[in-house]
Amino acid sequence: MAEKKVEETASDARAERTAAKLAKQIGAFAKKHGGAEGQLAYIGQMGTRIVLVGEDGTWGDLVAPTHAIAVSAAGKSGITLHESFDGEFAAKVRTGPYEWTRMAGIQVGGPSNG
Repeated sequence: MAEKKVEETASDARAERTAAKLAKQIGAFAKKHGGAEGQLAYIGQMGTRIVLVGEDGTWGDLVAPTHAIAVSAAGKSGITLHESFDGEFAAKVRTGPYEWTRMAGIQVGGPSNG
């Protein structure tokens, strides 16, 4: 019983460190882009994707190993979370030449990026 308690404590501490590291990265993104909002997307066994959109329209993402860690990181960073990536939130995203080239390369046989 005590062994299990020690494992849980170590696991909890590891999850807390991971959430704190992600929160720091989210905060740095928000600071660089005039603030940020986010949305969490479950990506299977890989974890949960934290999609970030800055006030300037720049977007990026991070991956947390679990949904609970993603929620904790977003909470620690203070960003607003959206339930879905649509409407006014999605409209804030600004794409540039890289994204358009990449999308064309994937979807309609355009030039590859690699």
